[in-house]
Amino acid sequence: MDRSDHDRQPHPREDEHEFAEERESLWRITLGPTIWAFHFAISYAAVSVYCFRFERMFEMGWLRASLIAMTLAMLVAIAWIGWRAFLRWDVRGTGEFSNPEGSAEDRHQFLGHAGFLLALVSFIGVVYDTLPLILLGSCR
Repeated sequence: MDRSDHDRQPHPREDEHEFAEERESLWRITLGPTIWAFHFAISYAAVSVYCFRFERMFEMGWLRASLIAMTLAMLVAIAWIGWRAFLRWDVRGTGEFSNPEGSAEDRHQFLGHAGFLLALVSFIGVVYDTLPLILLGSCR
């Protein structure tokens, strides 16, 4: 008697591997917003401490340069996360923007889609967090 693929039961190791990939994807989609949150907290905390304590002692140029360097590093990290999520989404290969079937592959693609969009929003958020550093000349 021939068993079809539909009736085949997965091996326990297959399920473990599939769930491990999904768990990794769930962690990965949180990285973009986490980097954005750290950027926001570090940038505004550093500027507020500078303006409160060190404005009269040092120029703001060194702080601005270091925060912009940190911003560039974080933007590169978010872009890399977004690119990896875009590849997992696989919209170029399938041509489908949505996956209505709900299979395991569809879940992987959905996590890629969600990760890509979260990375995009996080990238824009980091850019907006940086605008006051670039536009404002001093603490006053």
